[in-house]
Amino acid sequence: MEVLVFGAGSLGSLVGGLLARTHHVTLVGRDPHVSAVAADGLRVEGELDAAVTPAAATTVPARSFDLALVTVKAGNTDAAAAALADADVDATLSLQNGLGNEERLAAALSGPVLAGTCTYGARLVEPGRVVCTGVGDVVLGAREGGTSSTAESVGAAFAAAGVETTVATDMPRRLWAKLAVNAGINAVTALARVENGALVDGPAAATAREAARETARVAPRSIDLPEDRAAESVADVAETTAPNTSSMYQDVREGWPTEVDAINGAVVERATEPVPVNETLTALVRAWERGRDLR
Repeated sequence: MEVLVFGAGSLGSLVGGLLARTHHVTLVGRDPHVSAVAADGLRVEGELDAAVTPAAATTVPARSFDLALVTVKAGNTDAAAAALADADVDATLSLQNGLGNEERLAAALSGPVLAGTCTYGARLVEPGRVVCTGVGDVVLGAREGGTSSTAESVGAAFAAAGVETTVATDMPRRLWAKLAVNAGINAVTALARVENGALVDGPAAATAREAARETARVAPRSIDLPEDRAAESVADVAETTAPNTSSMYQDVREGWPTEVDAINGAVVERATEPVPVNETLTALVRAWERGRDLR
């Protein structure tokens, strides 16, 4: 399969690197990372080990691809959609955080757009080198739910490359479940400057769980996401990824814009009654961004 990874940061480089063990992969990202990959290949280290030689560039090459894998930050989804709209791509899969990414991609692209979640942990430590901080899985399927021959084909391609993969028919529920976990973990760890494990039973654990419960209450009635299950998932993920640094904490540490609008902000935007924990987390992260001219 010809795979284009649009957004070759930590996660995009890891998943793209794993796919490159079997498929033809092109990473699109920023220098100096993509220049290092183009010159010397990509090294995957940590929980997984691989040395691969995907193509790499800062813009989408003028050739055809079977799949575009979108792994940019939610704030860059519109830019990704614009770039891919001019590309020859058969199908697109989003492995992004937050809500609404798939709809924005689908509005700009002619081919099918799949939804996905990914629990692999990744950290780009230097140009050309990405560390897998935890082996997880990729779940993908039709963005509106149901069966999809495209999803089956993409899932088979991921599995052939040794990526733990599930093709699901309930992606709307899974996206909300992922949102609940991210709402509970990301902003809390970013503001407290702690690893995920601090939310298992530390002082901020109750705050993280309540953010997830609020998210479950905001979810549409058609989504099967009980509040207690959402809260338990936060605790479970925090425990299994205890040494990990959340993506939002990484953003804050590096002084980058966060995805708070697509995570906690998305909960606030869709709420029809007060969601005070998510409102507070959103306001605090936005204040941090504004204080650094990131907003």
